Amino acid sequence: MTTLVIAEHDNAQLKAATLNTVAAAARIGGDVHVLVAGANARAVADAAAKIAGVSKVLLADGAQLADGLAENLAAQVLAVASSYSHILFPATAAGKNVAPRVAAKLDVAQISDIISVESADTFQRPIYAGNAIATVQSADPVKVITVRTTAFDAVAAEGGSAAVETADAVADSGKSSFVGREVAKSDRPELAGARVVVSGGRGLGSAENFKILDPLADKLGAALGASRAAVDAGYAPNDWQVGQTGKIVAPQLYVAIGISGAIQHLAGMKDSKVIVAVNKDPEAPIFGVADYGLVGDLFTVVPELTSAL
Repeated sequence: MTTLVIAEHDNAQLKAATLNTVAAAARIGGDVHVLVAGANARAVADAAAKIAGVSKVLLADGAQLADGLAENLAAQVLAVASSYSHILFPATAAGKNVAPRVAAKLDVAQISDIISVESADTFQRPIYAGNAIATVQSADPVKVITVRTTAFDAVAAEGGSAAVETADAVADSGKSSFVGREVAKSDRPELAGARVVVSGGRGLGSAENFKILDPLADKLGAALGASRAAVDAGYAPNDWQVGQTGKIVAPQLYVAIGISGAIQHLAGMKDSKVIVAVNKDPEAPIFGVADYGLVGDLFTVVPELTSAL
């Protein structure tokens, strides 16, 4: 029994989500291999070889794999899939773009967003926005799985000494082409992996008022997030959205400002280690999951909290 983890990277650095996915793979048992598919990605493969618990790294290097096009990456996974009992992807936007294609081609049922490994064929995953946990057993010969990275503590990035083997890169499928990428650059930590997150909701009232969170986030060294209501209202950009249809986060500290706590939002942050909520409505659902709650006017509370830090 051997598990293949599909590495997430930018051709230069390995993304942290890969370490969490390797942790899930280790719980399945057997050997753990990592596939690095990209262009000029030898540095990524070398980094993957150092991950604790990884026994082999496959490096597929080709220009057609440079931009992570789902059709090409899926074909690359399928080219090596016959050697594996389990194929694991991080449950990120990239992973969720490729995994269903692989599962469909293998004619197996994908097991999505697992949060626990019970055995080699049995897994737990949240359903109904996290209000219930389903235990799923699969009899498929190959298990194609996406892993909720916040549910598994990352393995050590150093300590391993896996061999790096070259795999033949698949030909370009010709089904899609890379046109361009607009990357939002920020000095703040990446939202999905941040240790502290400060999120704002519709209670802030406007995009201009959202800036009241900047000094607090600066003091805490935090990433900024937002509820779906705030994003839909244009107060914050889409990539800040936390929730079932946004990013799933589980930081050490989550500060919710002016967020009522709709079930969709709670599904994306309730696994945070410590949750602090500020809302003027004492009946707001966010207080049901908060470790610390403060009922008050956020426009008064946030500056006072910032100055006190």
